[in-house]
Amino acid sequence: MTTPFTVEVFQNEYLAHGHGEVHAVVTVRGAYDPAGLPGQRGPVELAEVILLDCSGSMGNPRTKIVEMRRAAAAAVDALPDGTWFAIVRGSGIAEAVYPAGRELVRADERTRAAAKERIGRVDADGGTAIGRWLTRARELMATRPDAIHHAILLTDGRNGERAAEFDEAVAACVGRFQCDCRGVGADWRVDELRRVATALLGTVDAVRRPQDLATDFQSMINNATNRAVDRVSLRVWTPRNATVRFLRQVAPFVTDLTGIATRVDELTVDYPTGAWGSESRDYHLCVTVPPRTDDMEMLAAQVGVVVSGQVRCRERVRAVWTSDIDLSTRIAPEVGPYTGQVELAQAIQEGLQARRDGDEATATIKLGRSAQLARQSGNEGTYRLLQHVVDIEDASAGTVRLKRNVDTIDEMVLDTRSTRTVRVNR
Repeated sequence: MTTPFTVEVFQNEYLAHGHGEVHAVVTVRGAYDPAGLPGQRGPVELAEVILLDCSGSMGNPRTKIVEMRRAAAAAVDALPDGTWFAIVRGSGIAEAVYPAGRELVRADERTRAAAKERIGRVDADGGTAIGRWLTRARELMATRPDAIHHAILLTDGRNGERAAEFDEAVAACVGRFQCDCRGVGADWRVDELRRVATALLGTVDAVRRPQDLATDFQSMINNATNRAVDRVSLRVWTPRNATVRFLRQVAPFVTDLTGIATRVDELTVDYPTGAWGSESRDYHLCVTVPPRTDDMEMLAAQVGVVVSGQVRCRERVRAVWTSDIDLSTRIAPEVGPYTGQVELAQAIQEGLQARRDGDEATATIKLGRSAQLARQSGNEGTYRLLQHVVDIEDASAGTVRLKRNVDTIDEMVLDTRSTRTVRVNR
């Protein structure tokens, strides 16, 4: 059977005597047509739930709820015919805006018009209970169990639920649907939305102006509805006495998959990656193996793509011990830059947290290192965002000064976009 997935492994397989840590970048490419997969009858089924924050704060300023309505209407217009969808009004509870019942409705000219009419009447009132919004999305998704499930969540405020209630709701949604999260304004918490997006294999971003919501919503819908296969996993096999230290997606953005692995057997684990279309993603795999002190070669890991329980393709990761220093000290050109970009994301987040805590010394060191790494990796987008928060005196040395007057939204945009990476050219 021909698979629409391909896997490539890039690494320096040579290790110095006494070392036992193997690094590799795994590039996975999918080439799917949303009209249907090989052997599949008809197009795939898609399900979309749009979760709109309609708490009282969305009415101040009024621009937020006006632009939210326009964005939700634009998202509905972008839904392909046949997509199952629902609109949910989020406040202290989660209420169906359209349709009124507990099931999704198919998108067509009539249902899109009806949904937009209902969206135009939503107003701002009540609190914020993100966990309850997610629970309603999960219940709606369950009515179309064979669909590819995706949600958009928009908020402008902090979650008002108890931490345990919120965590329980997020955990119950893992594996049920993917969720892209957006915050508008400067009163929401990046860590709350990042928690949702990470657990539900989505993205998080700060929308600087309410007027930008419509374009962003359309983009998220287009990305979601161009996916054609769901529940794709990376399967990693390691020999006895070897362990996976971590597996991170490193392009197009950084997210750590290590903690969401499920064990298949004693030697094999699966890492869920969500739904795929025609796209390419890079993953950084680190495996620890028993160190050797002689010239020896071993298979450190095998990495494959799993679709519907079937392994579609598989590549090897090797470990070769050598006394040749030139070989063992080489840094694979595909691995080194991503290591720096992961450090970049961590340094930005730690630097911003130190700034919020009033620890200016740590903030200066961390954000200086961020400027240095952004310049080294060619991540010009992140470098420009850093300039809203610090004055960069010498990027190559990591010398910066904290700006005294920084808009909160500039910090939030930098924080949410810290995980975006620059693709390594091959």
